[in-house]
Amino acid sequence: MEIYKVGGAVRDSLMGVKPSDTDWVVIGSSPEEMISRGYKPIGKDFPVFLHPKTNEEFALARTEKKTGTGYGGFTFYYGADVSLEEDLSRRDFTINAIAQDDNGNIIDPFNGQKDIENKLFKHVSQAFYEDPLRAIRLARFYSYKHLTKFNIDGSTIKGIEKIVTSGEIANLSSNRIWSETERALSSDHPSSFFEKIITLNLCDPFFGELNQPICESQNNKVVRWAELQINNNFALGKNLPLPNEYKNIANIAKNLISIDKNLKEDELVSLVMRTDFSRDNDLIIELTRLPVYAKNRNYILRLAKVINNFDFSFLAETSSDKIKEEKIKIYKEIINKSK
Repeated sequence: MEIYKVGGAVRDSLMGVKPSDTDWVVIGSSPEEMISRGYKPIGKDFPVFLHPKTNEEFALARTEKKTGTGYGGFTFYYGADVSLEEDLSRRDFTINAIAQDDNGNIIDPFNGQKDIENKLFKHVSQAFYEDPLRAIRLARFYSYKHLTKFNIDGSTIKGIEKIVTSGEIANLSSNRIWSETERALSSDHPSSFFEKIITLNLCDPFFGELNQPICESQNNKVVRWAELQINNNFALGKNLPLPNEYKNIANIAKNLISIDKNLKEDELVSLVMRTDFSRDNDLIIELTRLPVYAKNRNYILRLAKVINNFDFSFLAETSSDKIKEEKIKIYKEIINKSK
């Protein structure tokens, strides 16, 4: 049994960047042997195991064959006879198809180091065309600071065009797409991810309304999603399984974008009542740091402060049929105090 460090961890180390996590491939072993050594199996489609002490992921070397559509349309073979080079050959880009042994020796059968030097994304084999998720992942790699200046090899561009033409992106799990999206939102340059989604024609069907990629005025990934929604008229996410926090912040952002002290009183009251300034106060403060709120930022923050200092407890004694009427009076008073 031989163990090698593989993928992004090797790539990043070669580039002088500290890896965020480390993946390992195991050659010449079996699920039974891994379990006997204390590794915990977690792989659903193919054998992946957690190290008993470090919790890092160790995967048995494998080959794959396309048998269906989408990300899950593959069958895997992970016999003890699968070689390291065979395992590396199924990976997406040459810069990710590099391994390192216990002694620090680099195994680079597809010249990934040369492509790192030349700042080039180049697919490893024809298998690239078979997995449409790899096109989305390529876009996501651009959200990493040390990869944003990489170019894409012409043959790989043709491969992406083939993926787009096939229509197979539509067969991908929306959960997979959102997972890649959320990882990009958490990275250094999420705008670069969405820019590549646009320029590589990867918008349909999950980003159909995406036109403006800018979303990195703040570091909070949820606020970044709100900024992206603002810049795309709140039209994104219809085909994605958005967590509630992302839906919520988009709704808050949409309400805040319309708040202006010069609005008619009834319109302003309606907007304020639809926005939970107490529960979402911290989010509102973060959102108002976005450039789009510069004009009305101070007014929104004054509103929030007055609302959060107001004692609403007396409403507990108000009959249910009169609560709305009383709240309207209160918010009119708050609005006048905030001007």
